[in-house]
Amino acid sequence: MDAQSRGRADEIDPADQWVLNPRTGNYELQLGRSAAQQRVAPSPRRLRRSSTSTSTSTSTPTAAPAPAAPSPAVPKPRRGEGPPGGRRGGGRSRKDDGAPGRRKRLLAVTGGTLAFLLVSSGVGSYIYYEHLNGNLKVIDTGGAGGGFKKDQPINILVIGTDKRSGKGNEGYGDAESVGHADTTILFHVSKDRSNATALSIPRDLITDIPACPTKIDGSVKEIPGTRGTRFNNSLGQEGRDPGCTMRTVKQLTGLDVDNFMMVDFNAVKNLSTAVGGVPVCLAKDVNDRDSKLNLKAGEHRLEGEQALAFVRTRHSFGNESDLDRIKTQQQFLGSMMREMKSKETLTSPKKFFSLAEAATKSLTVDQGLGSIGKLTALAGELKGINPKNVTFTTLPVVDNPAEPANRKATVVVNSAQADPLLQMIRGDVSLTEVEKKEQAAKDAAEADAKGRQDALLQGNRAPAGDIRVDVYNGGGPPGSASTTLTWLQNSKGVYKAGNHGNASARLAATQLEYAPNQADQARALADMMGLPASALRPGAVDAAPRTPMKLTLGSDFKEPGTPLGAAVPQQAPEGVQRVEADKAVCAK
Repeated sequence: MDAQSRGRADEIDPADQWVLNPRTGNYELQLGRSAAQQRVAPSPRRLRRSSTSTSTSTSTPTAAPAPAAPSPAVPKPRRGEGPPGGRRGGGRSRKDDGAPGRRKRLLAVTGGTLAFLLVSSGVGSYIYYEHLNGNLKVIDTGGAGGGFKKDQPINILVIGTDKRSGKGNEGYGDAESVGHADTTILFHVSKDRSNATALSIPRDLITDIPACPTKIDGSVKEIPGTRGTRFNNSLGQEGRDPGCTMRTVKQLTGLDVDNFMMVDFNAVKNLSTAVGGVPVCLAKDVNDRDSKLNLKAGEHRLEGEQALAFVRTRHSFGNESDLDRIKTQQQFLGSMMREMKSKETLTSPKKFFSLAEAATKSLTVDQGLGSIGKLTALAGELKGINPKNVTFTTLPVVDNPAEPANRKATVVVNSAQADPLLQMIRGDVSLTEVEKKEQAAKDAAEADAKGRQDALLQGNRAPAGDIRVDVYNGGGPPGSASTTLTWLQNSKGVYKAGNHGNASARLAATQLEYAPNQADQARALADMMGLPASALRPGAVDAAPRTPMKLTLGSDFKEPGTPLGAAVPQQAPEGVQRVEADKAVCAK
């Protein structure tokens, strides 16, 4: 019951009338109340059975929506049914295995993991009601992402924009700003769903932004690429949409970006309030006039404007750079994840519905995540990840050498650290310790797969003059297809090779596609190119005579003759910043 209406039987919050029945996993009308208390507003719709969340807070509950005019007494739902007004029909669905305890655990774990994914830029998600579909904002990115897939690694780009428009954001800087990619995190989930890496990309990183086809007023316009500019210009500037940020991240990291989620300032304020505040720790007093963060050293629970001030401050911690602000944001997000995973939101309908509204009203997604059902499917892929196996890290950078020593404002990639770190992420190597049992099973599966793949290199080799191959550049340096063709013809005697320019999609790793009756050609070409067994992609049907194989050079390709497929590093480079999501860290 809301604190302001205690003792008033005719002012019961409708959310307080419904509680979770742990035996059925459904919300049911509370019994034992007076007749006056039974007169409630229309109830929330029934939960879907796919997933929900476990987070609640012990602090003062947030206000629920005002109840509508009283309605007639509501009858007790039959066993297996949701509250009146939900989907009709009781009993089990065809997909229900009849195990209430199992359903409850699935709901709890799934909700918490999806909440973490979304709060990576300041928003959580408890979005399991059909009427919340209308809250979502959906953008067509023109094929920038392929959409996440089962049994494959998942890469979700979470973007926090500094766009000032919208109610409650009027006081933050330039109200007319179209916004930038102010906070960007690439959330990589491993193929086996045992671990995840949240890679922050500095907003002041100098990089190249590729040409971006963008839908404007119903028609597609290609926005020209830009060389040597700040990464945050990949969004908003010159009309760029989140699809352009996705393409920029793919070019920068060599990782395919499946989907995006974008939020603004209101997400941090509304979600932190809905969850009842986010615990943070300060190692010193802070008084930042720019962000208006004014707190004493010690532990605090922040919500609303204070929470936003905490993640926005650039002058309170470290050397007052954006890199130190990233660390502060990571600490906040880790705390948000722990808060959502540790609280019992399922037992508080008021908090549950407040979180649902805060999340969906703040969220912009691509078409691949443009419905409650699609977001719930993503939650199902993440449900088994333990926070101790989620690592925050930042793309390694150094001060931009092109700037004067006394005016350092931008950074460039530190290749010595970034290359092996990105190689680990592309290779699905966890940055934190995975449970030994899980790791042993993973190692055994990988060893078995590697043995089968290595067998592809066993057998006869065709003469160089018999090798037919078309070469495409799918991620190597510019002109790689041409230089490789020249090298094959002039240095290796592969005269039946052809240059087909750029591939239709970028690849992180070079691959050679061939038919079963071309296996001897494939082995010979792999020897010449230094291709590992993992690069070979045999087909199922024999090719016709004179049909060429297809060699697509990935972002791992440097130059002809340089062996590919070096062992993926198993440890992060020394000095790479990182923190596990289950660790509480004080900002200093």
